[in-house]
Amino acid sequence: MPYRRTFLHTSTHKNASTYRHFHSSSSKKIEMTEGPLFGKILTFVLPLMITNLLQVFYNAADMVVVSLSNEPDAVGAIGMTGSFINLVLNVLMGFATGANVVIARHIGAKEEDKVSRAVHTSVILSVGFGIISGIIGIIISRPVLSIIGADGRLLMLAVRYTIIYFAGAPFISATNYLIAIFRAKGDTKTPLAILSVSGLCNVVLNLLFVLVLGFSVEGVALATTIANAVSAVRLCIRLSRDDSSCRFSFKKLCLDMKEFKEILRIGLPAGIQGSLFSLSNLVVQSSILQVNNMLAPAEGLFAPVVKGNAAAQNLEGFVYTAQNTVYQAAISFTSQNIGAKKHERVYKIMKNCYFIGFCIAFIMSLIIFAFHSPLLSLYGIRNGSAGTVERLAFESAVLRIKYVIMLYFPLSFMEVGCGIVRGLGKAISSTVISLLGACALRVVWILTVFKLYPSLISIYVSYPITWIVTAIVFFIYSMITVKKMIKERDVLQTV
Repeated sequence: MPYRRTFLHTSTHKNASTYRHFHSSSSKKIEMTEGPLFGKILTFVLPLMITNLLQVFYNAADMVVVSLSNEPDAVGAIGMTGSFINLVLNVLMGFATGANVVIARHIGAKEEDKVSRAVHTSVILSVGFGIISGIIGIIISRPVLSIIGADGRLLMLAVRYTIIYFAGAPFISATNYLIAIFRAKGDTKTPLAILSVSGLCNVVLNLLFVLVLGFSVEGVALATTIANAVSAVRLCIRLSRDDSSCRFSFKKLCLDMKEFKEILRIGLPAGIQGSLFSLSNLVVQSSILQVNNMLAPAEGLFAPVVKGNAAAQNLEGFVYTAQNTVYQAAISFTSQNIGAKKHERVYKIMKNCYFIGFCIAFIMSLIIFAFHSPLLSLYGIRNGSAGTVERLAFESAVLRIKYVIMLYFPLSFMEVGCGIVRGLGKAISSTVISLLGACALRVVWILTVFKLYPSLISIYVSYPITWIVTAIVFFIYSMITVKKMIKERDVLQTV
């Protein structure tokens, strides 16, 4: 039985106004449950891609500008904090994913009241989790960074950066939750416009704090915090003026326990998955520090392997973020169609998302490889003379580009599969598959293969291998699950 919008067939004043409400806002969002999908997914992905790339640009601007400071270890210090910061923040980002799924599903089912309750519950969660994450991050930054092998000036700079960064965690959290709300209703253009201004603010403040006031890592951390605060405030104002059921109002702020539990059910596994991924990356970061200590001169000006890896990883962030937007599209499109009982469309969503994700990952990888020398020079990394720390930093960066970034399309397949499964509401299954395939397997690799062959190559090849394995499992699981859900729906409709 095809899904029907039952409120269209009634003549009561209340339901007529409900129709006008949905009709008036429909032009501002993507209709995910009707019509061809390829163009709509692209329309969803492209603005979201630019939006998310602007967020990555925050960190890239940090590292590019800080490379102009008088601190030679500044780039390496910021780069090595990424996995630790994500370890703490990914739990609250997982809840943002949960909010996206829940809100999108209610929108697909045309449940206005539930949409509103989920939106206001999400806003409360964003602030609360942001504060908690910030406090935790500030407290554990020094011991965690020490455990993975940072010491001396590198440790001091890394701790200084993370403390200021975590002080702004509530703004980071609010920004991501608000973007998730806009994304759930198919609006990816509003966050793009707002983050464009915030990104410019971040760059200007970076230049002011580092080049004019003479700060180092503390300057770029402060600039990022201020930029995120600007984003959060402007997104909140824009949502308060929205004409759909997602409209935000301080008067409606309330923690709805039913919506909270549903966001928790979907978001907690996603958050745990993200944090455990970061934990595995901390193991990788520790291994990179070991390689640095083996290869770098004891009295060198900076840690060259750490710096080279950090620069390449920062460039990698652009590729990851670009293809990750297809994962977000897979979640939103799948969630809305499941809410609308249109399970067959999930197959088409999968096909389109796999293709678009592959194209994005492949093209961006080629661009970075083709222009790696000038791009790396932005971070102060150049191909110096043989035997110098400059040459070692450059070679370390190039190795990561060749063995990780150039083999990024399997990650895109893995991410799309994960998004489809999460959109189907199988949050725990998604987490288990990801953790076993791409997290546990990588840690086992480091503890075995890297131990036998301690080199950067043996670290880097673990990434594409684990991506391929996990992508295959996700594809098989999603196909089986959709088929099962269609059978269950058909049985219910015949009863």
